[in-house]
Amino acid sequence: MTATDPSLIDGWWALSALHGSIESTIERALQTSHALSIREFSLLDVLSRQHSGEGGHLQMNQVAQAVVLSQSATTRLVTRLEDRGLLARYLCPTDRRGIYTDVTPAGTALLTAARPTHDDALRQAINAAEQRPELAPLVRAVRAV
Repeated sequence: MTATDPSLIDGWWALSALHGSIESTIERALQTSHALSIREFSLLDVLSRQHSGEGGHLQMNQVAQAVVLSQSATTRLVTRLEDRGLLARYLCPTDRRGIYTDVTPAGTALLTAARPTHDDALRQAINAAEQRPELAPLVRAVRAV
């Protein structure tokens, strides 16, 4: 298969269309209902899943990979959410060079309130995409994962 293979190109465009459609639907819903971007929601969600036990706190590069942003963009996003009182940073107790980021009670409350909005928007976007013949096979693949 080469880069000029029409099925590869068509598949890539379909995947891109599916992703864009889902992301824009979720973004609109989160912004409208919670003044929260999809990236902010994703960051709060990822950080809310970490724990304080062995290996429980994520390093910034791990967070960046999880939210699919560069490390510098992730740092800016953390700072923005910290300024809003949704995240807090503190030094690692065993390695003073390390900095941990935790979701604050306000961040947890916002995430809890926003999760049903996110999930409903995701469901709506997936259901709408499933009606498009060029996206239906990808939706089936997503549902199978």
